[in-house]
Amino acid sequence: MAHETHFDIPTDISAFTERSVEQARRAFDSFVSAAYGTATAFEGRAAAVRKGSEDWRQRAMEFAEQNVASSFDFANKLVHARDLPEIIHVQSEYVKSQMQVLAEQARELSETASQTARNAAKVQQ
Repeated sequence: MAHETHFDIPTDISAFTERSVEQARRAFDSFVSAAYGTATAFEGRAAAVRKGSEDWRQRAMEFAEQNVASSFDFANKLVHARDLPEIIHVQSEYVKSQMQVLAEQARELSETASQTARNAAKVQQ
């Protein structure tokens, strides 16, 4: 006879999880918004700026693809979690990892934008 195990996720754990996911979503939305805003600002510049903008935009899109893939991987891990402690661990690790990834991506995009600005300043002199 098969024994079915059912457990309810405590309200505080559920609320914590929802807040963490919402924080990650807001951070990612801000990242995407900034990425598109900066890419748009670069459009219409000289050839040196256009090249930098294309590089920046390409990296931003690569990052977006990586982040979406990471989200799907996270969802897959949640689906296969065996118990509440594993769910909490998977969620916690995802949020921690994603915050680090987003910070590194923002740093890289900022460096690319700075280099593009320096290149544009050289061209305009």
